[in-house]
Amino acid sequence: MKLREIQEKDNKQVEHVIRTCLLEFGGNREGLAWCDPYLGRFSEVYSTDNSKYFVVEDNGRILGGCGIGPVEGLNDTCELQKMYCLKELRGTHFTHDLLDASLEFAKQHYKKCYLETLSNMVAANKFYKKYGFTKLDKPIGNTGHYACDTWYIKNL
Repeated sequence: MKLREIQEKDNKQVEHVIRTCLLEFGGNREGLAWCDPYLGRFSEVYSTDNSKYFVVEDNGRILGGCGIGPVEGLNDTCELQKMYCLKELRGTHFTHDLLDASLEFAKQHYKKCYLETLSNMVAANKFYKKYGFTKLDKPIGNTGHYACDTWYIKNL
């Protein structure tokens, strides 16, 4: 397995990983990544100087990914975006590698990192807290993910 930046050839596989995970946690609905219009175009979306998407690949198969992108209206704050991993990748050092690479990139461009998730993604919530993310009472910015019910921030 290897960690690398997303390539155009990965777009459909990344979309499949995200949709698979969202189905698992009941996230196949409006107000979540399920309905994002750019879900199958990540290589394009994450091609700007202040955004990047990383994937874990195993023999040509994408098992997970994680991205950093700006939060509209908050110049010093990025968002940890679309961190989804298939079951076989969860709990491995590659999930840590994904988050480490994303946060390292974020530090080069931002002062804070924000994320939104679902409370029923229990393991993910524990994972983010372990990395020093602090739980918020309400969302910040306007990400369009109004169905998320858990929000975190981290100083970089």
